[in-house]
Amino acid sequence: MTQADPPAPLTPLAFLRRNGRVFPDKTAVIDGARRYSYREFYARCCRLANALAGLGIGPGQTVALLAPNTPQHLEAHYGVPMTGAALVAINTRLSAGEIAYILDHARARALLADAELLPALAPAAATALGGLPCIVARAEVAPAAWEPPGTLDYEALLAGASDADTGWEPADELDTISINYTSGTTGRPKGVMYTHRGAYLNGICNLLEMGMGPDSVYLWTLPMFHCNGWCYTWGVAAVGGTHVCLRKVEPGAIVAAIEEAGATHFCGAPIVLRMVAEGAQAAGIEAFPRRLRVSTAAAPPSPTIIAAMLRLNVDVVHVYGLTETYGPTTVCEIQPAWRDLPAMELAQRMARQGVPYMLAEDVRVFDADGREVPHDGATLGEVCMRGNIVMKGYFRNPEATAEAMRGGWFHSGDLGVTHPDGYIELKDRAKDIIISGGENISTIEVENALYAHPAVQDTAVVSRPDERWGEVPVAFVALRPGQTASEAELIEHCRGCLAHFKAPKAVFFEELPRTSTGKVQKFVLRERFWSGQEQRIRG
Repeated sequence: MTQADPPAPLTPLAFLRRNGRVFPDKTAVIDGARRYSYREFYARCCRLANALAGLGIGPGQTVALLAPNTPQHLEAHYGVPMTGAALVAINTRLSAGEIAYILDHARARALLADAELLPALAPAAATALGGLPCIVARAEVAPAAWEPPGTLDYEALLAGASDADTGWEPADELDTISINYTSGTTGRPKGVMYTHRGAYLNGICNLLEMGMGPDSVYLWTLPMFHCNGWCYTWGVAAVGGTHVCLRKVEPGAIVAAIEEAGATHFCGAPIVLRMVAEGAQAAGIEAFPRRLRVSTAAAPPSPTIIAAMLRLNVDVVHVYGLTETYGPTTVCEIQPAWRDLPAMELAQRMARQGVPYMLAEDVRVFDADGREVPHDGATLGEVCMRGNIVMKGYFRNPEATAEAMRGGWFHSGDLGVTHPDGYIELKDRAKDIIISGGENISTIEVENALYAHPAVQDTAVVSRPDERWGEVPVAFVALRPGQTASEAELIEHCRGCLAHFKAPKAVFFEELPRTSTGKVQKFVLRERFWSGQEQRIRG
């Protein structure tokens, strides 16, 4: 008897290859009035792979992508890896110089770009492109104000390529499938390497945690470039679900897509949840007729927004993770006994980061000496991860990889506690925690107190130098349309919810700076007060 062949390497390419055959006539992608079946979607991905191979793209190389949430963006998540190359999906809000740095550092061999975003590259075209083949997807938008000379048309390229599957599979499931560059707020962005195995497993994890099946309709409110859309770019295809592309994330567009496309699932930061609430209110919708399920992260959702979603017939699944963990790595699993709790207490439980994802293996909170903190809900430590869905490492940066993975654990830089039931709760980023007069102040706790005020729509709390206490909390607040509140009123409101030393010492009314994924750029706010000074914690 001969020895059996070793198991085939895990790769999310298998998801599309299977369901291109199993569900050929089922709708795979909705893009406005256009519909692509799984047969068409699979064929287009194969054509892209063959077209790229014709340009000399192959294993071990990289292809960059600059596009909003479009069908072409989805196709790149399959077509590029089908050549053996790794996909580098770039944040669409970066400057030309930042994009140029990523293209150079990633050693990109080609750039797939949406025509609408090309003008952003013009100021650094010589350094950003420098002879790089630029394949342009010209969607139904206004003509681009600028295109580099010699661009290739995306649709024409696909039309001239074979729709036969390349048949490429990784020799090792730990081969790199994509490289995701971090925001780089404290230096140059780092390229986080994802493997075929990790992408496959986190795609499956998302399906398990969100309860998705063949009838699921996934709405793209989360940027596909962010952690490869938390791996939903691959996971939705695993169950034969439907992708609904959304070029611009706006309240009215989200609500219209939920109603018209029959969306059942979406993801996004808490600010996206607030957009849904605003869009529903503007449309006169008190509750959606179908139960929706949303996965939220980027910042702990306030109990107030969780309660608002529940009233709209939207179940909130609170997850937590980083670029280095393929997106979500923990989930706040709802315990049956919680459902009998009062709404606000339930929402407070649901705001925790929770327990490891099904296949995440291990997430713990360690003190400065590397010991796990007591499960008392009070002792602060750093959240660390290891296992199936932790990055392969930083591309071309072994020093940063060694520092982040010291002791065999990925060190997140997030501070949290572990509750007696084993659930983790974030208290702050290490750079955001405020130490005032020797007392720790969680900016998240102060922000949740502010969110409980009916006039507050958006808020962020940062530290400000103080001669007596070292530093004190101050708040930035955006009010709801038509609502008013004074600085004194909000400070007094917080003093009624928190220990007085935790209440903000000042309130500034303005819109908050955010990243394209919804995270508040606290370093921008903090810099106003700490610029030119010796700061206790550098962010």
